[in-house]
Amino acid sequence: MTEHVEKAYFATGCFWGAERRFWNLPGVVSTSVGYMGGQTSGPTYKAVCTGETGHAEMVEVDFNPGLISYHRLLEEFWTMHDPTTLNRQGGDIGSQYRSAIYTTTPAQLRTALATREIYNDLLKASGFDDICTEIKPADGWEYWPAEEYHQRYLEKNPKGYDCHSSTGIAYPDQIFIG
Repeated sequence: MTEHVEKAYFATGCFWGAERRFWNLPGVVSTSVGYMGGQTSGPTYKAVCTGETGHAEMVEVDFNPGLISYHRLLEEFWTMHDPTTLNRQGGDIGSQYRSAIYTTTPAQLRTALATREIYNDLLKASGFDDICTEIKPADGWEYWPAEEYHQRYLEKNPKGYDCHSSTGIAYPDQIFIG
């Protein structure tokens, strides 16, 4: 019997640290890093860093929903970076470092929007600005895998750069029906 696998796309700034956070979650089948959300075909890292391609640094996550829920992936997403900063995570500045979720099913879209509202309320109560995460269907947006040296970069370079400017606010423990 073949296991059911769904795909999800997340941008949280530099993709190296985000990929490691996702690949360590039980139920995640595979991850890769790449570029998505821009207008340039076949972008390179150098081109994306100019800000002229429109692409974000993205993590593609293949997961088994029988072992890990999309909601759990979103909990990790929301808390691993600061979704209230536009085109920036810590010292990483530019549109390629924007916060984004590209959904692959209508249920993912509903869940992403609902969790954004829950987490936004919590962040606002703690003095943060509104969440500015881009959330949209992945339909019509091609995912371009990054160069090989970026794939599982922090596995190859355990002490490598991992910029994630978390708010320090945990996603609330509550029952979510999505």
